Amino acid sequence: METVVIVIHLMVVLALVLVVLLQRSEGGALGIGGGGGGGLMSSRGTANILTRATAILAVAFFVTSLALSLIAKNQDRPGSILDAAPAATDGATTPAGTPAEGGSGGILDSLKPQEPSGPQVPAAQ
Repeated sequence: METVVIVIHLMVVLALVLVVLLQRSEGGALGIGGGGGGGLMSSRGTANILTRATAILAVAFFVTSLALSLIAKNQDRPGSILDAAPAATDGATTPAGTPAEGGSGGILDSLKPQEPSGPQVPAAQ
């Protein structure tokens, strides 16, 4: 269902961009549509059709946007990555096994610098 709405949404977006670019600007300098010469339709009729098409496509854009947001809201997805972090078993140590110094054993406590477990090199004098 989501894929169908996304495809419709993308088609509406492309059509909306095309219709907006086809419209004649106030000054007429950026309009692609032909001017006063003979054509399939008069400039006034073309403007009415493009205005209506823009309004219809804008409504379709809002409807598909709302549909996508409702689909995303109702979809079952896992929570935050911070919710999935392993919790401390006894509350006194972090998941890495080091003491939690005043911490609650959360994800930030596990990111604290660890005590080195290997042999220590004496400091140079």
